[in-house]
Amino acid sequence: MNVTDTRESTAARVNLLDFDHAALTEWCASIGEKPFRATQLSRWLHRHVECDFDKMTNLAKVFRAKLKDLAEVRSPQPIAEKKSADGTRKWLFDVGNGNAVESVFIPEDDRGTLCISTQAGCAMGCLFCSTGKQGFNRNLSTSEIVGQLWYAERELRQDRGVTDPNDRIISNVVLMGMGEPLQNLDNVIPALRLFLDDNGYGLSRRRVTVSTSGLVRQIDKLAEAAPVALAVSLHAGNDELRDRLMPVNRKHPLKDLMAACRRYLDVAPRDFITFEYVMLGGINDSLADADELVELVRRERVPCKFNLIPFNPFTESDLKKPDREAVLAFCRRLNDAGIVTTVRKTRGDDIDAACGQLAGEVKDRTRRAERLREQKAEAAVYFQKKQN
Repeated sequence: MNVTDTRESTAARVNLLDFDHAALTEWCASIGEKPFRATQLSRWLHRHVECDFDKMTNLAKVFRAKLKDLAEVRSPQPIAEKKSADGTRKWLFDVGNGNAVESVFIPEDDRGTLCISTQAGCAMGCLFCSTGKQGFNRNLSTSEIVGQLWYAERELRQDRGVTDPNDRIISNVVLMGMGEPLQNLDNVIPALRLFLDDNGYGLSRRRVTVSTSGLVRQIDKLAEAAPVALAVSLHAGNDELRDRLMPVNRKHPLKDLMAACRRYLDVAPRDFITFEYVMLGGINDSLADADELVELVRRERVPCKFNLIPFNPFTESDLKKPDREAVLAFCRRLNDAGIVTTVRKTRGDDIDAACGQLAGEVKDRTRRAERLREQKAEAAVYFQKKQN
């Protein structure tokens, strides 16, 4: 079956991209195949990114015949693709029922990073994020999450003429696209296991990062099931401001979040937590705000590094990008306090692929507009008080 095949799938066929290795082994057993067949099949699916069962030459013909009757390899199909002047590529994938999600590939000299979506829309409602403005539609399935990596790796190999399955284009995966990954753990965990599996994509735990807005109980669950690198969206050093920027903070305030970060470090592949910090002009970009962050992480004893992200404007927001001088001064303040701090280089902003700009397709624009007005009204009260 070709990846671009538009024939409808039969209800009886399973999508093999839904299975991590344990589930694939169980499925193979259910059709009378031994465990080693699952290992062979997994390598074809994920190391070779192959979808044509006839090309899986070390599989027995009888097994291949079963696969043709019972299974398929179906990734989300692209609606559109954009290429940035800096080499960044963005795919818009159809996930059915009027929903679409975006994935972004960021090439660098020493790595190739794919930013993956985990939900169609997002329920978190962060003030500065375009994705959150469209509301939440549904969780993505494991195959829809894994399929983004499967499709992107296949396309990039074909474009570059790469045929060696060990010569991977994508070396790093970050779950930082559309959605809150920890709200979809039932599907995210099997995907992470495939990313890490030597017979899957073979990535190290240090090269797979899950980003969260700060869901405390789910951080603990991730630690138990698949402890990869963790990035936490922080964006404020006090609860009052973070409540306005990120509604999740009202349920999971900073003290609880910091405690969860300390627990996660017991099993994390790195000895620090990465705090993502979107800098909003005139709101959280002052030296006083930087000092508050230093006080927070010292008081809560959380080894960390900061990744500063200058706000990327989008149409439905009147928030402002910070002055570059303010960003650099903020960065120096944190570094001078002994906290490793970097400023994220903006990539792909000419194709709306930069951090916070991913939005996919909006099914209910009226709901989106109403939600935006409510957030603006609530935030305006606080921001006006802060400026005064």
